[in-house]
Amino acid sequence: MFAFKDHMLKISLIFILFTTVLLSFYSIWNYHSSLLHHDFREGEHHFFHDRNQAPTGKGSFSEHIFREKPVPPLQNGQMFRGIANSDVQYAPFLSVYSVLFFGLFAFTYYLLIEKNMNIQDSNKKILLWTLLAIGLFLRIAAAPWIKGHTDVNLFKHWAISATKGFSQFYRNSSSDYPPFYIYILFVIGKITSIPAMSCYITLLIKLPSMLADIITAYIIYRLAVTYLSGEMSLWLSAFYIFNPAVFMNSTVWGQVDSFFTLLIVLAVFLLTEKKVNASTALFTAAVLMKPQGIIFLPVLFFELIRLKSIKRFFTAAVTSFVTALIIIFPFSLKQDPLWIFTLFSSTIGEYPYASVNAFNFYSLLGANYVPNTSTLFLFSYHTWGMIFIVIITAFSWFIYIKGRNTKFAALAALLQIAGVFTLATGMHERYLFPAAALSILAFIYWKDKRLLWLSAGFSATTFINTYSVFYDRFMFHRSMGAPYNFTLIFTSLLNVIFFIYLVKVAWDIAIRSKTLTFKPS
Repeated sequence: MFAFKDHMLKISLIFILFTTVLLSFYSIWNYHSSLLHHDFREGEHHFFHDRNQAPTGKGSFSEHIFREKPVPPLQNGQMFRGIANSDVQYAPFLSVYSVLFFGLFAFTYYLLIEKNMNIQDSNKKILLWTLLAIGLFLRIAAAPWIKGHTDVNLFKHWAISATKGFSQFYRNSSSDYPPFYIYILFVIGKITSIPAMSCYITLLIKLPSMLADIITAYIIYRLAVTYLSGEMSLWLSAFYIFNPAVFMNSTVWGQVDSFFTLLIVLAVFLLTEKKVNASTALFTAAVLMKPQGIIFLPVLFFELIRLKSIKRFFTAAVTSFVTALIIIFPFSLKQDPLWIFTLFSSTIGEYPYASVNAFNFYSLLGANYVPNTSTLFLFSYHTWGMIFIVIITAFSWFIYIKGRNTKFAALAALLQIAGVFTLATGMHERYLFPAAALSILAFIYWKDKRLLWLSAGFSATTFINTYSVFYDRFMFHRSMGAPYNFTLIFTSLLNVIFFIYLVKVAWDIAIRSKTLTFKPS
């Protein structure tokens, strides 16, 4: 009976794979034809018609109009009208998809845990690769038609600027990203300099993050099969592949948080495997990709302290320095010696608000886009944020010390990102994104089903947050500030509750040695 079900499942997935492959080819072909007949619609001719005249200088109009930071809308709110027309139509589908996703995975979890559903060993690898391929081709089919956030256009400009030389990159663009991801954009810029490929720049900009989604899902499976059943491992991998929060970020929004999360997941995994130097290199690369990588550095520090070895401290410091030097040096040839610190300082201070559309504690208080110098009780929002960061990091360290095990790296990293997002100032709507993957990693190591519930919870709140900000901007042409409505209040409250619950779960695991395990082994 179960063998027959497994056979039917395999056939169904292969049929779905074949369908998504056809859809991806159909999408790419028709998107190309559409662009040829519409003269690179929606303003993308800025990036193709004259590739040798990419805007230069930090004050150039075309770059400021596509910056990630909020900018005032043009007259009558027309700034994003073209993009809105192509993207807003997909909003209902994403809403329905998210509801179906969480409902379907709750049902399959019930079958897996309560009904002890089994899959033949001979089918597991086929199912894994089929699920991964479906996830990739589904993204490829959708990505070209969804123009994404204005970040995508900013990445397009950076990709083209990078091809003109790394040494001049930060002089000729207003990039506030550290150098690591610019190498990826450089490759994309080179590919799109080929005339036949230039019309696919939107897809190519999104492709690294979409591939990162699939690689992260594969890593989750490979790690899970070491600790859990093959069925649960497949379920966790599929949960990440088709997670609406993951799909929203890479395929719809067009951001690079998926790529950043892949670096963090690999760094945490290697730290757990006691490969400190390799982990150090990846943590360094993460910081040099996005400044919020600093949030995770304490986890590496915790392990170095636990090892109580000056030699390990020294080798980690040398590894970090060499990694940073390799990444930074090509961009430094014509820069001030301390330019990278100036860049970080400028980027971190770029959003001096209590919250920047992050549905967290400060948004719950109505402080979204309120200057962080404003007073909350005795102190400014900024001061409260710094106090909370110290408390969160101290608690994570306490959990790590009490745990006496590198398996606590994933849990400590999860505490860091969930806590900082919830209680620090200047947070964006996307900064909670790594929590979904890290809670899965923590679940794999500790088999506590509460961590799995938190993964679902963080996925839901991340999706709602990014979905609301993304479509509110397009549909209502707001350049700053998500409205203080039921969605913001409810989601912010959930994030606060989830973090408090996470603290309890971490305390139970590390201090009380108490876990809520599931049935399959």
